[in-house]
Amino acid sequence: MANKGPAYGMSRDVQSKIEKKYDDELENRLVEWIVAQCGAAVGRPERGRLGFQVWLKNGIVLSRLVNSLYPDGSKPVKIPDTPPTMVFKQMEQIAQFLKAAEDYGVVKTDVFQTVDLFEAKDMAAVQRTLMALGSLAVTKNDGNYHGDPNWFMKKAQEHKREFTESQLKEGKNVIGLQMGSNKGASQSGMSYGRPRQIIS
Repeated sequence: MANKGPAYGMSRDVQSKIEKKYDDELENRLVEWIVAQCGAAVGRPERGRLGFQVWLKNGIVLSRLVNSLYPDGSKPVKIPDTPPTMVFKQMEQIAQFLKAAEDYGVVKTDVFQTVDLFEAKDMAAVQRTLMALGSLAVTKNDGNYHGDPNWFMKKAQEHKREFTESQLKEGKNVIGLQMGSNKGASQSGMSYGRPRQIIS
């Protein structure tokens, strides 16, 4: 977006570490999922980090992806008829996707920043967000997920337990194992050495 010269020193080291986190195999899996989820109309990117970034940059593919996870009546992101060409409109489209992803259930720490995608600052963060979105879609299992469920790990789900009043009262009488146990303990057989000798 802004004209920036080449990075040197520590800035360059940091940027190269961020770029090394990008996973090419994960890119292939994400592309397959997005195409299966949205249909062949979204096309396919050129292989590699830059091709993936250019494919997602205007926000349209991302918006179609998140909309496809909702039932037909409720699409959270408005998609323009023609892809936006103005920079602020493209960034706005990405921001709408990010808000919809959070509303869907993606944790804020898993959501990338708009510049991470738009300026290709951290494409690994974009992959993390898409992975989190896919995992949620598989976990929800509401019929809106398309593709191989093995592409993503299911998120752990809450297993709430209900206890009756009598069970809660019983628990008050039990000494927890953290406190130790004195069952079976006695002083038989214990010796403390010889008694004190008084010599006169």
